[in-house]
Amino acid sequence: MRRDIYQAIADPTRRAILTLLAIQAMTPNALAEHFNSTRQAVSKHIQILAECEAVSQKQNGREIYYHVNANKMKEVDKWLDTFRKMWEDRFNQLDDLLADL
Repeated sequence: MRRDIYQAIADPTRRAILTLLAIQAMTPNALAEHFNSTRQAVSKHIQILAECEAVSQKQNGREIYYHVNANKMKEVDKWLDTFRKMWEDRFNQLDDLLADL
């Protein structure tokens, strides 16, 4: 099954993992400490994130550290840009209406 970035961010746990990894690279064990689930469950989420190329891994000695792939997250930002412009236009219209009142 081919996965994309939208499948990666569809799950709240995966979004939380991405948020943690945006702050710093972490090992699966370190990530698992932040959740009320098993390390295996967190590893499955990491696997899905890796398949979607949302995270990359780097070996440091015996530990594997995961990092956010910022380039992949740009795809989401680009897609959201259309909606961002729509909401900005609507807020500007609301600002104009409130100024007229």
